[in-house]
Amino acid sequence: MNVHTVGIIMNGVTGRMGTNQHLVRSILAIRQQGGVQIGTDDTIMPEPILVGRNQNKLKSLSDTYGVEKYTTDVDAALADDAYPVYFDALSTNLRVPNVLKAIAAGKHVYVEKPTAMNTAEAMSLYTAATEAGVKHGVVQDKLWLPGLLKLKFLFDTGFFGRALSVRGEFGYFVFDGLSQPAQRPSWNYRKQDGGGIFFDMFSHWRYVIDNLFGKVKRVVALGAIHIPERADEQSQPYDATADDAAYGIFETEEGLPVQFNSSWCTRVRRDDLLTVQVDGMKGTAVAGLRKCWIQPEAATPKPVWNPDIEPKLDYYADWQEVPSNVEYDNAFKAQWELFLKHVVQDAPFPWDLLEGAKGVQLAELGLKSWQERTWVDVPELV
Repeated sequence: MNVHTVGIIMNGVTGRMGTNQHLVRSILAIRQQGGVQIGTDDTIMPEPILVGRNQNKLKSLSDTYGVEKYTTDVDAALADDAYPVYFDALSTNLRVPNVLKAIAAGKHVYVEKPTAMNTAEAMSLYTAATEAGVKHGVVQDKLWLPGLLKLKFLFDTGFFGRALSVRGEFGYFVFDGLSQPAQRPSWNYRKQDGGGIFFDMFSHWRYVIDNLFGKVKRVVALGAIHIPERADEQSQPYDATADDAAYGIFETEEGLPVQFNSSWCTRVRRDDLLTVQVDGMKGTAVAGLRKCWIQPEAATPKPVWNPDIEPKLDYYADWQEVPSNVEYDNAFKAQWELFLKHVVQDAPFPWDLLEGAKGVQLAELGLKSWQERTWVDVPELV
């Protein structure tokens, strides 16, 4: 067995997302399964070193998960040839200088989204990586969610006929920290620290729309700071300066309207924290994170509007669940495996820093639309 060991500098994995999705459920899960198989006798084995600013948090992760190597000296890690890959899960306002430093050190880079706080900086990362000749990728995990993979399967097999519209609902109620502790980090609600739901979620919606429904051509959006005061991790009140809700309508090049409501101020009464409904001439589908339900034309009931009587139809009863005919892996892990193959084998990996910049661009244009109260065109990034 030929083992290709790939050292990975994992910067920012002391946070919730970095720990759970990238370290535990991706890199350590890959190690536990024996690596990534790339042939009959070849395997890729990731070898992580944890990097962060808090020695105690790093030691705790090391002790809990058995990761031997960790350091607070990112420069020393970047100087070590045993680690050709740099992964960044820092807060967004810290990302650009750290990724540029990694590119300058000749590292391949894999980056959480959003890649930057404005399009110019996001494009500077792409330019730097391209000129340096290093491989680069951006986390676009929702493409590997079972629910959205089933939705893509329905498109590929012609289930919808002509698509008519798309509607997405995302979010849940994040407590303000005053009445009870919040379940998300406080920096998410401070604009000066890189927070804001436009940058957080429009970066997702860009790649979801582009890959499933068609290239985004125009956007109109409304944002809000619904909860203007919150309390931080030390129970200290602070002014929430970042948008906590974004309501967007996107038009694709084919004229398909796509709506996404994103909110940290909504209570869930739907099938999942994310639901995406696609209506077509021949059928409709509603996808959550893992499940997907369909209603074909032949099984569509005929409602009649009459608000004066109790409804006779059970609107949830006339749907069929799409079966899980294949085994779905963790979405983050699935993309990590593809990136590792890209590094070792030069396998195709289209989800690069240019795609990440497109997400930043859409967030920036969504904010512009909100400020100017108008539709905004989405030009091609070159």
